[in-house]
Amino acid sequence: MRGAQLSDGHLWLHFTRTSDWRGDAPNVPVLERGEGCYVWDANGTRYLDGLSALFCVQVGYGRPEMPAAAEAQMRKLPFATNWGTAHQPAIDLAAALTERFPGDLDHAFFVNSGSEAVESALKLARQYHAANGQPNRYKVVSRNFAYHGTTLGALGVTGLAGARTPFEPLAPGMFHAPNTNEYRCQTSLHCPPCDLTCAMAIERIIVAEGPETVSAVFVEPVQNAGGCFTPPPGYLQRIREICDRYGVLMVSDEVICGFGRLGRWTGAERYGYLPDIITFAKGVTSAYAPLAGMLFRRHIGDALATGRASMFVHGATWGGHPVSCAVALANIGVFESEDVLGNVQRNEVWLGEQLHELMARHEIVGDVRGTGYFWALELVADRERKVMFTNEQAEDLLRGFLSARLLELGLIARADDRDEPVIQISPPLVADREVLGELVGILDQVLGEAQKRMRH
Repeated sequence: MRGAQLSDGHLWLHFTRTSDWRGDAPNVPVLERGEGCYVWDANGTRYLDGLSALFCVQVGYGRPEMPAAAEAQMRKLPFATNWGTAHQPAIDLAAALTERFPGDLDHAFFVNSGSEAVESALKLARQYHAANGQPNRYKVVSRNFAYHGTTLGALGVTGLAGARTPFEPLAPGMFHAPNTNEYRCQTSLHCPPCDLTCAMAIERIIVAEGPETVSAVFVEPVQNAGGCFTPPPGYLQRIREICDRYGVLMVSDEVICGFGRLGRWTGAERYGYLPDIITFAKGVTSAYAPLAGMLFRRHIGDALATGRASMFVHGATWGGHPVSCAVALANIGVFESEDVLGNVQRNEVWLGEQLHELMARHEIVGDVRGTGYFWALELVADRERKVMFTNEQAEDLLRGFLSARLLELGLIARADDRDEPVIQISPPLVADREVLGELVGILDQVLGEAQKRMRH
């Protein structure tokens, strides 16, 4: 009997076109092992993982610390819930996170995935307002093209029509404001410099809907979908002011941006603001085990700690799994023993300079944006006039050429067209300048080839 093959179709892939992996010639690698910043497929081909799997393998592959922590915990207590009982790994991890996250984000609640973390924040915000005698606060404001997850509640927060439409109608009361795409700003006549019209658009939605009906505003410190939209100076602080003015909770979705991706434990610290809730996932364990959750501020905990509301009416069997929590604690240990945050801080400016040099050499690159180890290059048909590719051209460029060619050259990156076409890179946080230079070199080659292809 032959071994199972991906092309058999028994395994159904996530967010992957069926034509890419079913049939006689699938073009999706089947990965077998990893070491450092590299992975190898079943044919022995090596790839530089320029996406950290999916923005999450922060400390790279092949670390002994996390498997050792998992084995030790499996032998001691392989499972216990945080539902009517507790266990020490979750207690220790909650304390470790509150020490490293800013301000009075003193309370941790664990789940399994980023979507679940966002779902939990939605429910926590509603219950908080209800505990304060405002049960009509259920509406949520987020941003256009922002991705916040796939469960039905989180999908409502997501601002990507293509992800939402197949599952509508979704929960009512979800509104989307302009994002911080300065390259193609559609809200201000003066960008750059930014006049924070995009932030004021959030206030206009709150006022129009009635502040007494609005529960929360969700933002990513750097928006992923669309390609690393960074916040203009003062933007996140203005949103904080708006939320305070109207009694709305500010949720910082850091499923991607947290745990060193921007060179700090949190994006909130990187940009100097204090949200009411931070959601996290991915980097908390460097993806060595599934774990996610949220940290929330003292005033939220106080509201849910008294009277009949003295329970957060939410839970998950696997939330805060002891093995995952042990792995997360080992991951934090690696961060600190090897100064992982310092590595990002020392290299982020240099990496940005290298990417801007690519833009100078290749007219197909219209914009470079990002920070830390989280960057995107937007591709254009005409840089001088910011002319976008047609849908057909974008399909040919991203699906017909870039995705396959990057793999041929040994680089895993993201060719994304959820807004305008971008190449997104997000290398492991342990990558040094030699690894980063290899990544930039492959991008240099593929951009030159892509430019010639689109000209002809």
